Amino acid sequence: MNPLKSGTLDLALLAALSEQPRYGLDILKYVNERSGGLFDLREGSLYPALHRLVKAGWVEGDWQPSDRGGAPRKVYRLTDEGTRALSAKRTEWQTLRGALDALLPMMRPFRQTA
Repeated sequence: MNPLKSGTLDLALLAALSEQPRYGLDILKYVNERSGGLFDLREGSLYPALHRLVKAGWVEGDWQPSDRGGAPRKVYRLTDEGTRALSAKRTEWQTLRGALDALLPMMRPFRQTA
């Protein structure tokens, strides 16, 4: 199951870029490692999402030489608008999480009665 649905992918990408600019495969590795592999983000989902975020004005990218001497890499970073979008999405997520926490019953240890 891939839980990157309904805006969570955008939130994950914006969060990954909030720490520092990153190139595509570094974003992929970061999201997958930080989520404990739960997201299982793949290139086929990553790059269309990054293009969507660029089009929205939340992320910008530019080609930079590879630090390993290979082909240039496109490095993505948050724009000021992207920082505001991340803040708004974080608030939405916290609101949703609070509502779900209130709806889900607390798990109590099972007790046998005599």
